Amino acid sequence: MSSKRRVSYFYPPEVGHFYYGPSHPMKPHRLKLAHHLVLSYGLYREMECYRPHPATPQEMAAFHSDDYVNFLSRINPDNLRQYSGQMQKFNAGEYTDCPVFDGLFEFTQLYTGASIDGAIRLNNDDTDIAINWSGGLHHAKKSEASGFCYINDIVLAILELLKVHARVLYIDIDVHHGDGVEEAFYCTDRVMTFSLHKYGDFFPGTGHIKDVGAKDGAGYSVNAPLTSGMTDGTYEEIFKPVMAKIMEVYRPGAIVLQCGADSLTGDRLGCFNLSLKGHAECVKYTKSFGVPTLVLGGGGYTIRNVARCWAYETSVLLDKEISDDIPYNDYYEYYAPDFKLHLTPEPRENLNTEASLESVRSELLQQLQGLQGAPSVQMQEVPPEFDLQKEKNAEGQNDGGEGDDVRSDRGQTKDGGDSKVHEAEFYDVND
Repeated sequence: MSSKRRVSYFYPPEVGHFYYGPSHPMKPHRLKLAHHLVLSYGLYREMECYRPHPATPQEMAAFHSDDYVNFLSRINPDNLRQYSGQMQKFNAGEYTDCPVFDGLFEFTQLYTGASIDGAIRLNNDDTDIAINWSGGLHHAKKSEASGFCYINDIVLAILELLKVHARVLYIDIDVHHGDGVEEAFYCTDRVMTFSLHKYGDFFPGTGHIKDVGAKDGAGYSVNAPLTSGMTDGTYEEIFKPVMAKIMEVYRPGAIVLQCGADSLTGDRLGCFNLSLKGHAECVKYTKSFGVPTLVLGGGGYTIRNVARCWAYETSVLLDKEISDDIPYNDYYEYYAPDFKLHLTPEPRENLNTEASLESVRSELLQQLQGLQGAPSVQMQEVPPEFDLQKEKNAEGQNDGGEGDDVRSDRGQTKDGGDSKVHEAEFYDVND
């Protein structure tokens, strides 16, 4: 198999303009930082770049309840009083970690549409790897916002992949447990979920090693509960053997990889101690199996490091070496004082002992050994895909074009500044 794989990149230009509010740790602005590193490193030249379609309420209702989607589409900061009862029911608004901010529904449409479009291109065999760093919001439930997540783009993308693939593997390397995705597929063997996360007095509180699935899905939820201080080496000691066993016994037709960057060293909310290379090793290893893969973002709250991580992982997916010196770009000052790409882990204790890691690893390998081979499914006629709306008339297939980084006047950005022209945003479709 050729190691050079076709990579598609989905970036909704407006997605970085939204603002959860002062002091809220989730900053969509990080997506602009990451995108500008992809541009300034020249990585966009190695990929097909797309402006994805905004997901419709009907698409969202493939997983979410109609009344919840309807609520999200109507709520805004000016009509909160009308919806006080529903806000409590759906876990949104003041006193929750899911605020109602200006443009909320549009934000969910953008990141969700990008994940669905990526899944469709994989289904059509138009690409081998689809990247959407704006996606990966893994905590959202069928009828409830949770953990900064409103619409679960991952579940919707997996449902799209299941139209073509009998089995889909979901991998989650965010520091938080991927509870929304696990819950959605807890009772089916058509999706296996594999999550490595901090467990114990930590949000969302789920992901115990004994939570293995139920009914037809018994054994198909794989949880690696870890504690603070995980290093590159210890993370790899869990990830690689378990992943190898999963691929041996489950043999998925497609993979969805959530690359939450809050497992990096120095994260504002996370407590692991991974370098970029340690985090990206999971991406590299997953890629080595040659299975069609949708790569998504997720958590990450030290935004300069989130951008570093996802730009570097884009280069890993492209097999492209990039410099440790960050190239000049619109957000260059964010990377002071060293202006380097890679991070040095903190000198802190790893509370995961060799014995505790061996216990987790052996229990998970035993769980996987007990599965009765890869489940099969009788495939019917493939349902129609959601329309993949592509406009082919702009630079770089609608990414990096003139209007791609125009900030709105609604006060959604943290800095409120004017957009600068970035030379790499103007390029020929033939570059």
